Amino acid sequence: MAANFSIPLNGSEETPYASAGYMALRILPLVVLSVTCVLGVLGNGLVIWVAGFRMAHTVTSICYLNLAIADFSFTATLPFLIVSMAMGEKWPFGWFLCKLIHIIVDINLFGSVFLIALIALDRCICVLHPVWAQNHRTVSLAKKVIVGPWILALVLTLPVFIFLSTASDPNGNIYCTFSFASWGDTVEKRLEVALATLTARGIIRFIIGFSTPMSTVAICYGLIAAKIRRKGMMNSSRPFRVLTAVVASFFICWFPFQLVALLSTVWLKEMLLEGKYKILDILVGPTSSLAFFNSCLNPMLYVFVGQDFRERLIRSLPASLERALTEDSAPTSDTVTNSAAANAEVQLQEK
Repeated sequence: MAANFSIPLNGSEETPYASAGYMALRILPLVVLSVTCVLGVLGNGLVIWVAGFRMAHTVTSICYLNLAIADFSFTATLPFLIVSMAMGEKWPFGWFLCKLIHIIVDINLFGSVFLIALIALDRCICVLHPVWAQNHRTVSLAKKVIVGPWILALVLTLPVFIFLSTASDPNGNIYCTFSFASWGDTVEKRLEVALATLTARGIIRFIIGFSTPMSTVAICYGLIAAKIRRKGMMNSSRPFRVLTAVVASFFICWFPFQLVALLSTVWLKEMLLEGKYKILDILVGPTSSLAFFNSCLNPMLYVFVGQDFRERLIRSLPASLERALTEDSAPTSDTVTNSAAANAEVQLQEK
């Protein structure tokens, strides 16, 4: 560890294991991240083109457009992370890109989960309060509300703004790490600041950046399911099916990484000072690559969820994306105020 007390982003210096299993756990994440980068940039770029330029703006399309922007921005930074991971977490790109790349990563990863929660909340309001939604769920309101997740994501990225920097070890290797060199007069004080800061960051990330949004989604799903069952409508609407697939893929991809991150936070002191729980360091690469892979899945889910497979194959990809991102009924505008109850029933019944 560097003399100025800095901590690599994955919690440790490079672990010198040489077994075949360990090498596989190092190479596999690089392959997954490379695939994620290519598919994520192309797929999310296509969604941005379709939702941003080919379609009329609706509440649904605005939400998914912002989700695609978050995923596109993140996957565009992956080449830098891939190079760093291939070099054993060393950082050859300098101080400015160290901060910039990881700020972009954090903002867009937080933004993704907050946007998914917002989309679930929007679906829940449409189902439980259709009259209010028909009269007040407008494009102009959506454009204002959608700023909220981005502001919250920016706030949660503040530790990266403040503490992230480049630092070198005794061998001259440069890392992009959390550095606490100017946060205390002695090593003990810097260690105390580091443990307090990183522990608080880890807990906040898990509670606000994962548990709370996923709990919001679970509550929304429960309310929607109860309403559908009470109405005797077993087939959900197309936007609900798309959201179901998006949320399920997000949880499956992100939960292993969030669990490893939480355990690393709980045992941070033991890992740093006593060298315990090295298995968590080894699991960071595979679980983070699985989490990042989620950023390229959503465009595929938009196309392949909720339509007959053979029909999908013979239609154009942009047309499939348009159908996935459209509202159930006519787009809500600032002036739509009538036929609320009838349209709400159509929303629940339409396939």
